[in-house]
Amino acid sequence: MSYIARTRTPLLRAVYNIRMYSGEPGSGAGKGGGGGGAIREAGGAFGKMEAAREDEFFYKKQKEQLANIKGHLDKEISFHQEQIKRHEDAIRRHKEQMAEINNK
Repeated sequence: MSYIARTRTPLLRAVYNIRMYSGEPGSGAGKGGGGGGAIREAGGAFGKMEAAREDEFFYKKQKEQLANIKGHLDKEISFHQEQIKRHEDAIRRHKEQMAEINNK
């Protein structure tokens, strides 16, 4: 398995977190069975405020994850560019050696 496939897969999975609500967020316990805690189950202003805080948390978390992925991909790009440079230097050296052999 390639290096890129092993490193990028867990990072991308973290970005695809999808949350679904039944009804308006913070309006009480949903039909899915999970209430999300006493404040969210009670509904009202506190439930809506808690839902807003939760949404803000996940927004910031997703933003942080995207920044981490971008940084990781930038590192991979620079690594591969360095590898290209090394390979081009090796090709040049081998061609010079071939030219020396042909001249003898």
